[in-house]
Amino acid sequence: MQEDMEMINALGRRKSAVARIYVTEGTGKITINKRDLAEYFPSSILQYVVKQPLNLLGAAEKYDIKANLNGGGYTGQSQALRLAIARALVKINADDKKALRAEGFMTRDSREVERKKPGRPKARRRFQFSKR
Repeated sequence: MQEDMEMINALGRRKSAVARIYVTEGTGKITINKRDLAEYFPSSILQYVVKQPLNLLGAAEKYDIKANLNGGGYTGQSQALRLAIARALVKINADDKKALRAEGFMTRDSREVERKKPGRPKARRRFQFSKR
């Protein structure tokens, strides 16, 4: 790990959500769009998703994280933030990459919404068929 760590930034995406984060040494405070983690994600499940990479490495109390989240819904945003945090932790200490990859935190989930096709009400749904 580096001595006198400067600010590390990273980016994470999921569906249409984009998370830009800035990591500094601190006490474990996570601020999202100038709001506390518990205020931004009231659900304990989403808070858990965000903290997964930190808990895996035992670094939950070591770093302060400031995040800017744009687009998407709560789940997409929390997973984009998880990816960004994992990427930032690898920038801080490259030895952690193997453990994070084994848990699947380094992989960008590439699933996106399928586009609506012409002549159909949705992407795959067909209009109701009537024989008579």
